[in-house]
Amino acid sequence: MSAVELPKVQKHTRLEDAQAVILGTLIIALGVNLYTHAGLLTGGSAGLAFLMKYSTPLTFGQAFFLINLPFYILAIMHFGWEFTIKTFLSVFSLSVFADVTPMLVSFDQVNPFYASVAGGFLMGVGFLMLFRHNASLGGLNILARYLAEKYGISMGKFQMAVDCMIVLLSVFVVDFYLIVISVMGAVALNMIIAVNHKPGRYMGNV
Repeated sequence: MSAVELPKVQKHTRLEDAQAVILGTLIIALGVNLYTHAGLLTGGSAGLAFLMKYSTPLTFGQAFFLINLPFYILAIMHFGWEFTIKTFLSVFSLSVFADVTPMLVSFDQVNPFYASVAGGFLMGVGFLMLFRHNASLGGLNILARYLAEKYGISMGKFQMAVDCMIVLLSVFVVDFYLIVISVMGAVALNMIIAVNHKPGRYMGNV
């Protein structure tokens, strides 16, 4: 009896990687602007960027780009130049799209609960696109991926725990009511990742 041949892994082309970075960050930017309009927060380096936006003259895009700079060293050491370059391009794209989106789309009224859940889902989907093309948005995403590959810790569960703690530490910047709603968004975002990003479920160059 001949052995069963497993299908060969088809790696993504450069064009496919490029469209994933552009579409993924564009989707995330829409979620970011839902959060910004409602005055919400999220976790990770994006959460720090929101805090800087609310408390300094910096825009979200500017703050997000600056916060991620130190994490590229960790990315180079553990994941190589290809991942680091894709991550840099993803961070740069999101920084640009996040600041450009308000010029193209306006929200007259957005319910905070809707902004939290829908924005969290949008960002989660965007993260998945980046993860599946060997990219991320830097910051805690790099640490989460390292722990997942090294120790088998779920990326979604790890980020959910850390993100919730960061949001809860934001009491000095945002009303407690909005913080509670923001926690819902963190759960929604990381639920998408925890359910959909599991080893062996996707054939690609990740």
